[in-house]
Amino acid sequence: EEDLEKSDEKLLSATQKLDKAATASDDSERMKKVLQNKAEEDEKKMAQLEEQLKDARTKAEDADHAYEEISKKLAQCDADLERAEDRAETGETKITELEEELRVVANNLKSLEVAEEKANQREKSYKE
Repeated sequence: EEDLEKSDEKLLSATQKLDKAATASDDSERMKKVLQNKAEEDEKKMAQLEEQLKDARTKAEDADHAYEEISKKLAQCDADLERAEDRAETGETKITELEEELRVVANNLKSLEVAEEKANQREKSYKE
């Protein structure tokens, strides 16, 4: 009978240990599923982030290309502006020269008109 009691105690102890092990196993299985789900979510998130990174790089490359194009256009506009300013300065100098020449011609014309008037008066006085 003593052996039976010891066997019952061992059986009870073994059953309790089995229950604990089953519970631990269930807990481990649940944790495994939680971690698997988390890993899947993380993989999906990583895939999304990789796609976003790819898009961001493409946009950055496009922006760099656009910047280069605009920079070239700006340099061309600066060069065109400088040439236009040079032409304007040359034109202004030419206008100043022509205005001075016009003043000289106008003065000469006035002198000729005065000389003509004097000549007409002398001619008139000679005829009288």
